[in-house]
Amino acid sequence: MKPGRGTPRRLKVALLGCGVVGTEVVRLLRDQADDLAARVGVPLELAGIAVRRPDRVRQGVDPALLTTDAHTLVTRDDVDIVIEVIGGIEPARTLLLEAMKSGKSVITANKALLAEDGATLFAAAREYGTDLYYEASVAGAIPLLRPLRESLVGDHVHRVLGIVNGTTNYILDQMDTHGAGFNEALEEAQALGYAEADPTADVEGFDAAAKAAILAQLAFHTPVSAADVHREGITEVTSADVAGAKEMDSVVKLLAICERVPAEDGGAGRHGRGVSVRVHPAMIPRSHPLASVREAYNAVFVEAESAGSLMFYGAGAGGAPTASAVLGDLVAVARNLVGGASGPVEVTYAELPVLPMGETVTRYYIQLDVADQTGVLATVAEEFARHGVSIQAVRQVGLGDDAKLVVVTHRAPDAALSATVDGLRRLDIVRKVSSVMRVEADE
Repeated sequence: MKPGRGTPRRLKVALLGCGVVGTEVVRLLRDQADDLAARVGVPLELAGIAVRRPDRVRQGVDPALLTTDAHTLVTRDDVDIVIEVIGGIEPARTLLLEAMKSGKSVITANKALLAEDGATLFAAAREYGTDLYYEASVAGAIPLLRPLRESLVGDHVHRVLGIVNGTTNYILDQMDTHGAGFNEALEEAQALGYAEADPTADVEGFDAAAKAAILAQLAFHTPVSAADVHREGITEVTSADVAGAKEMDSVVKLLAICERVPAEDGGAGRHGRGVSVRVHPAMIPRSHPLASVREAYNAVFVEAESAGSLMFYGAGAGGAPTASAVLGDLVAVARNLVGGASGPVEVTYAELPVLPMGETVTRYYIQLDVADQTGVLATVAEEFARHGVSIQAVRQVGLGDDAKLVVVTHRAPDAALSATVDGLRRLDIVRKVSSVMRVEADE
């Protein structure tokens, strides 16, 4: 039903995909039918479910609703809303575009598609006058995207910082609290169902990078894709890194960081010089609220000019939490249809450039295995000075063959910090650069 035709008797919903999340969506639609009808103003009816294998048994799902013809389902005249939970780029993109072209409002949990080609979907929603909601694409059940889209739309967001991948947070938490190695913690995460059999998307940071792109696009009203995000995973995080963080009363987390970078001369107004969007492991002080985010939970900080600092915390993945976010979008979209209105459509008016990682200003923790001899500290300090990097703190640990230097820098461009590390590796007095980790917190 298109807005403006009067109040419908009921709204029909097409579902694309019926895996873990899709099955939960079906269950919630069935079990909460009366409540949903009361909240929307009309009943919601499941019109059909597009799947690849209709012969597969799906607990609580009526087989009569299953179809392999997704195209026909999303373009049916009697379908009002299309929910997509199949994931991936194709055929999801084509099906959603066909749905919107046919006047259907769309709800998706597809972070990969939004991060790669969200601009095309947003343009289609504007062209065809349909809703496009996607709360479930980032941080599961945590209400995060709608506050960015609606509650903070009158404010200026400066920074979004958070833990947006539960698998990696669980692994790093086990390494910190139980002294587990990376492989041991990964195997435990897989046994508990937190990690897939192929965990690449999580541990290499691809999942978090897609979410960071979506967050940055919303926060800064500028086009950002997953390819724009600087990405580092956690596979190189060692027990020595975790131990080094403990010595600093810190903890290692995989962080998604989206920042508005001010102009160097302060003359570019609110929009600034550009945006920095990155995903990488970093040390944060144990006093920071993100340090206490345990196991597979997610948490995101949003720092805005007028609202100040806001924190969103909760379950970031799983069938039930993600389905909860999908149902929240469904109620919002259905209310819009009943009222003859439409929801917000993303605009990227700012057109800010995404700055390269080398221009990002950050801090480093560096641990060096060094020769125990006179002048080592002076030589190391000279290498930092040569690249314009200021040392905040330095201490020596051990003697003789066990001599180590631990250095924490002040904020500097990442390119200068990286060049400093390369220079340190070439020094005769440095046997090994045993640990390099970014430090994220106020100095």
